[in-house]
Amino acid sequence: MTPQDVESLFTRKDGQFTFARWGRPISPVIFGVDEATLSVVKGAFEAVVALAGHEMAETDAELGSNCMVFFFRDWDELNHVPKLDELVPGLTPLVARLQEQGANQYRGFRFDKNGAIRAAFVFLRMDAELSDMPVEVIALGQVVQTILLWSDVAFQTRSPLAMADKTTVLRPDIAGVIRAAYDPLLPASGNDASLALRIFARLEPDQ
Repeated sequence: MTPQDVESLFTRKDGQFTFARWGRPISPVIFGVDEATLSVVKGAFEAVVALAGHEMAETDAELGSNCMVFFFRDWDELNHVPKLDELVPGLTPLVARLQEQGANQYRGFRFDKNGAIRAAFVFLRMDAELSDMPVEVIALGQVVQTILLWSDVAFQTRSPLAMADKTTVLRPDIAGVIRAAYDPLLPASGNDASLALRIFARLEPDQ
């Protein structure tokens, strides 16, 4: 991985470099799944947060839960979740846009005054494509894409996951970036592309 590779992971389609990581412990809650799936998703959170050297918590002092994951069959179901529109401003037009696009997933973030991630919302419409995927793959993929504010095009052509001995795992280069990005000496957010060089400098040699 080169400095340019790292920079591209946080450079949005409009050319803006935007980096942010969580500034508080992550307290996830998952809706719309059975106990078995719930355990898998929580396990994915625990694994990725441990990789980052970050923390999890049972509750968030301000929000109760600061990372909400919704599994559902139809986008319109979100319009009927009590008080969700208070947490996600513009929920109704967002749902309409996602319906029109035929999207099956969406991740939205909220930030604190320092630009660090303070909350995330993950919406997964279980269409035929997602329903055919193992829950372990869905869970790991979504948690990885929630642990940092990646570029909106970072994983368009290549997944952050890979296969190893018939098991889905996190790509080593992406794992290295996550670990490096949570170095406490780095800022929790930034718009200067030189931050990519600082992340690159913290990668292990084989990454």
